[in-house]
Amino acid sequence: MSNKDGLFTDGSSTFAPKVDSIPLSDVDTSVSGEASIGTLMSNATSQMSSLFRAEVELAKTELAGEAKKAAIGGGAFSVAGVIALYSSFFFFFFVAALLCLWIKPWAAFLIVFLFMLVIAASLALFGWRKVKKMGAPKNTIQSVNELKNLVPGQATEKLERANQRGLYTAASFHSPGAVTDKH
Repeated sequence: MSNKDGLFTDGSSTFAPKVDSIPLSDVDTSVSGEASIGTLMSNATSQMSSLFRAEVELAKTELAGEAKKAAIGGGAFSVAGVIALYSSFFFFFFVAALLCLWIKPWAAFLIVFLFMLVIAASLALFGWRKVKKMGAPKNTIQSVNELKNLVPGQATEKLERANQRGLYTAASFHSPGAVTDKH
């Protein structure tokens, strides 16, 4: 069952996501029409600052409650994944037992074992090829090298020249999924 906050936990009840108050002072602290502009600006700045701090505190409080819910959900997903992983053993054991109906048990278990090894080897090969295709971030390296060559006093004109093609990206670089005219 869930508690009054909607959290499915029997954990510590000392965690109380709440904001006690919004620390604003009374808006009408001065007599109408007698406060100077400086006093009004000071009051407005102080109240805006207090309001901003109160909003940040409210956001932190709301996020703390949501983070606890997310952590509980993530833990549940992790447990489900572990159980699914361990249950795969029983699936392969079932397949071997099913094969035992037609062939000798040692051969059935050997076939299942070899099938599992083929799957593992093909996934390892796929992963190895993906890792091997990784390269250095050439555009970032080039951009950092350009930044090292900037000289104080001449930085603006070098940046303007670099902006013709982009300081941080080469002219040939396109983000993944970008639509280009070249086919």
